[in-house]
Amino acid sequence: MSATPKAKSAVAVMAPTAKSTARMRRTVTVAAPAAAPRAKTPAAKTAASAPAKAVPAPVAASPIATFPSAKFPPAKFPPYWNDAKCELMKCDRVLRRIIPQFDGVSLTSRGDPFATLARSIVGQQISVAAAQAVWNRLSAAYPDFTPARLARANVEKLRACGLSQRKAEYILDLAAHFKQGGDRTVDWLTLEDEAVIGALTGIRGIGRWTAEMFLMFNLMRPDVFPVDDLGLRKAVSQHYFSGEKVTLSELREVGENWAPWRSVGTWYMWRSLDPLPVEY
Repeated sequence: MSATPKAKSAVAVMAPTAKSTARMRRTVTVAAPAAAPRAKTPAAKTAASAPAKAVPAPVAASPIATFPSAKFPPAKFPPYWNDAKCELMKCDRVLRRIIPQFDGVSLTSRGDPFATLARSIVGQQISVAAAQAVWNRLSAAYPDFTPARLARANVEKLRACGLSQRKAEYILDLAAHFKQGGDRTVDWLTLEDEAVIGALTGIRGIGRWTAEMFLMFNLMRPDVFPVDDLGLRKAVSQHYFSGEKVTLSELREVGENWAPWRSVGTWYMWRSLDPLPVEY
């Protein structure tokens, strides 16, 4: 599930077109039970016809998180996950079918900012299985996977693990950035999502998609929607548009129906394509 390192997504949310609405209605209606009422597109929903969605509470963690020297406390099961699943199954017929297929599993946090970002770089533009294979070789070559250790690595050894020349350089730059900034303290937990993305994309090799993976898998933010993610686009095309190519506005329209739980909806889209859990 990947995107280019510096991919930029559109800022404005485009209004759904009549064509996209018709396509979504056609696809969802086919997938729905015969006795169910006609599905509505996200844009057609109104406050009167749908219950108000709860605003997710922040993930419980220490009030101050240091970056990059300190580790975030790992959270194996996001506290909002069950609530999110219930709401998504109520408002989305596709997720109502997919979510029960993966009961008992969820997005998890590794708790280590450096490992999360490094693993996200590894996963850029390649499949989940390929990224896992490369990461396994990296972990074997560098059991002590820390900024101090990786800063002493060389490009040739990193490439022998399966990284491209550019990704190897990105990993080295990331390690150097962490090592040099070890005494800097940032209150990440209080920053808005866009502020976190802005801070991270100043590092070479980290684009919006990689920063969004950090938001989802390290800070465990519940409402991240990585529109540049190829796996997300593929899954939405398959489940909502009968395999037809999905436009950015159509993708955003589907995502709006998942808010404020778009991280959760995205995770289940990934799982619907690949039984191997996405981890960063």
